[in-house]
Amino acid sequence: MHIGELAERTGLSLRTIRHYDEIGLLKPSGRTEGGFRLYTEPDLERLLLIRRMKPLGFALEDMIELLRIIEARAVASDPGVDRDAEDAFRRYLEEARARREKLREQLAMADEFVDRISRLQ
Repeated sequence: MHIGELAERTGLSLRTIRHYDEIGLLKPSGRTEGGFRLYTEPDLERLLLIRRMKPLGFALEDMIELLRIIEARAVASDPGVDRDAEDAFRRYLEEARARREKLREQLAMADEFVDRISRLQ
């Protein structure tokens, strides 16, 4: 798929996707003869993962590292062989869960705030 379709399917801007290409976060799987970026379904999945990390406050460096770990796990014949990668993957998962819980708590406070000021009308 071309970058426009990728942008439409992810809700991200062309500029953001191009930036991710420039910094090596999401390289296109190919290019047309005219030089246009071409993306695959796995590229889409990678971009959706990146997009879901942003609201949790992960830095671009964290995204790059986690994607590297995920790729290493995918090509490993025995996922348990690279203990460091497995440990790092678990740390990211634990961190994501902790950040999600913090967001859930903030959302509960926001709901309480809206409820309180709604009663003042």
